[in-house]
Amino acid sequence: MLLVKLAAKSLLNRKASALLTLFTIAISVMLLMSIERVRVDAKSSFSNTISGTDLIVGARTGDIQLLLSSVFRIGHANNGVSWKSYQYITGQRGVKWAIPMSLGDSHKGLAVLGTNKDYFEHYRFAKKQPLSFSQGHEFNHLFEVVLGAEVANTLGYQLGDEVVIAHGMGNTSFHNHDDNPFKVVGILKATGTPVDKTLHIPLAAIEEIHGGHAHQHQPAQADANDHDHDHDHDHDHDQHDDVDLVGTPKQITAFLLGFDSPLYTLQVRRNINQYKDEALLAIMPGVTLRELWEMLSIVEKILLLFSIVVVLISLLGMLTSLLSSLNQRRRELAILRSVGARPWHIFTLISVESLLITGLGCIVGTALFYALMLLGADYLQSHAGISLNIALLSSYELMLLAAIMVAGFIVGLIPATRAYFYSLADGMSIKI
Repeated sequence: MLLVKLAAKSLLNRKASALLTLFTIAISVMLLMSIERVRVDAKSSFSNTISGTDLIVGARTGDIQLLLSSVFRIGHANNGVSWKSYQYITGQRGVKWAIPMSLGDSHKGLAVLGTNKDYFEHYRFAKKQPLSFSQGHEFNHLFEVVLGAEVANTLGYQLGDEVVIAHGMGNTSFHNHDDNPFKVVGILKATGTPVDKTLHIPLAAIEEIHGGHAHQHQPAQADANDHDHDHDHDHDHDQHDDVDLVGTPKQITAFLLGFDSPLYTLQVRRNINQYKDEALLAIMPGVTLRELWEMLSIVEKILLLFSIVVVLISLLGMLTSLLSSLNQRRRELAILRSVGARPWHIFTLISVESLLITGLGCIVGTALFYALMLLGADYLQSHAGISLNIALLSSYELMLLAAIMVAGFIVGLIPATRAYFYSLADGMSIKI
C-alpha cells in the first residue's frame, strides 16, 4: 500500500503529463468500447432491418436478390407475383396478415412502394418496433402518399404538397405521371431503414397511374375479399376500410407474410417453393439477412482492427511518457534509494504507476463510453438504423478491459526494468 501511495503522489506531482496520458488512454478505451458496441449492435440491427415478418414471397430468383429488391429497394425483380397466386397463398391456413408490395416507380430517384394499410399496422423494424407518424396519417384515398422521413427532409415536403410519380426505378425515369399527382397526407418517423427513403401509395393507385381502373372493381372485390377472409382466416381489421385502395392488380413485386404460429412458417414456405402454378420463392428474412451480413464480414473485421490500433497507439503514448519522465525523475528516485528503497521497490513503483494510469483511464473511458452511447443512441437509430443496447458491459467487453489492463502492465514493465537496472548500476545517484 505504501508503494501505491507513493505512486499516486508521484503522479500528482507530475499531474500535467499524467493527466494527458490518462486522457489519451480514456479516449482510446471509449473508442474501443464504442466501436465494439456499435459493431455488435450494427450486426443485430442489420438482422432486424425488417422484423416480425415470417416470410417474404416473390418470383423465383435468389434469396439475397429477393431480399435486396423487396426490403432494401436495391436492384430489380425480374418477374412479379400474380394477384391470383397472392390471394391463394394469403388464404392459406395460419396466415395472420399479408402485405402486398409493388415496386417499379420512383420520385426523384427515390423508390415508390404500392401497398395497403396493413403495411402501417404490421410492418416492423429493429426489435419489432412499429412504424409511427411524425405528421399526418396513413393514406385513405387513391391519390394520397405517405413519405418516409428522409424523403420529407431531403426534398422539403410538407403535408398537403403534391408529388408526381415517375415510371422507372432510381434516377432512370421513363415517364412522369403528371396527370395523377399525389397529395402528401402523412410523414413517418425516422427508422434508419429503407422505409425512410420510400414513398408509400395505395396499391390500386399503381394500376390507376399505369392506365388501369382498379378502383372501379371495388364492390365485387370487396365481396370476394370478405368471403375469402371469412372462410379461410380472420384478418386483424375490416377489409372494407381499404379494399378500394387495393383493387385487383395483375401482379405485384412481392409480399410479406405473418403467421399465427411459427409452426406454419416452414410448412407454408415449403408449399410456396413447390408451388406449381407459378415459379415462386419464399425466404425467411432473418436467416437471409444473417447470410448477407456474413458476406459483409470484412467491414466488421476492419472496425475491430481499427479499435485495436487505437488502443495500441494510446499504450505506446503511455510508454513514451514514462520513459521520457525517467531522466526528469532522477532526483526523486535517488532520494528513495537514499532512504532505503531497493531496486525492486523502484521497479514496483514504476509498474504500479503504469497500472494506476491504465486503470483510471479504463474507468474514465468507460464513463465516457456510456455518455457517448446515451447521447448518440437516437441519432444512430434515426440516421443509421443501429439500435444501441445501452446495458451493462458484456463479458466480452469486460475481457477487453482486462486485456487493456494487462497490456498497460506489460508496457509499464519496460520503463520499470530500465529504472531497476539503473538502480543496480547506481545510476540514480545525484550528479553534482
